[in-house]
Amino acid sequence: MRSQLRFILTVLLLAGTALFLRSRGQAESLPPRQPLDSFPLQVGAWEGKDLAISEETRLVLGDGEFLQRIYGRNSQEPYIDLFIAYFPTQRTGSTMHSPQNCLPGSGWTPLEKSQLPLAQPNGRSVIVNRYVIAKGLNHELVLYWYQAHGRVVASEYWAKFYLVADSIRMNRSDGALVRLLTPLLPGESVDSGQARVLEFARAMTPTLESYVPR
Repeated sequence: MRSQLRFILTVLLLAGTALFLRSRGQAESLPPRQPLDSFPLQVGAWEGKDLAISEETRLVLGDGEFLQRIYGRNSQEPYIDLFIAYFPTQRTGSTMHSPQNCLPGSGWTPLEKSQLPLAQPNGRSVIVNRYVIAKGLNHELVLYWYQAHGRVVASEYWAKFYLVADSIRMNRSDGALVRLLTPLLPGESVDSGQARVLEFARAMTPTLESYVPR
């Protein structure tokens, strides 16, 4: 019953958000930002390589700007997979797809779900989502969060709430989903993978506000 009620509430929230945003006729005014394809290929000691996003995937994602890139720093260590989806407006129906829904659809099974703090450049910490997923013998660690207007939130529900609130207050509905993923080597502990992805996250987050504006 709880899962059914949560599903119904989610559907109602999404439908209400969509109807409200579409009812807003005034053009949005966005601050200057850098395009995602100019995101640094060098992040700390990691070097990046772009991955192509298929046209089929782009159709599912909707009208936004997307970046998928793998970063590595040595041949013995697993890579970091960075995915950023930025939507200049969410009034047209294009909105962020939660990895919580997309990963099971790709055949990955969630094994662990939690949240953890991520240190920010200002010395504070924000809370982000943490998943351990599996497909056959393969295991991966996933971190993701929603970011908009200088705010980072883990909850999809709060992201939708702030989307409506900021549309009223700021006349803006832009925002981004940021997802980091790293494979876990056979026998590698989750703590080891978590330390690796958090180190990368701390190195890349100072750059994000140039691409996801306040």
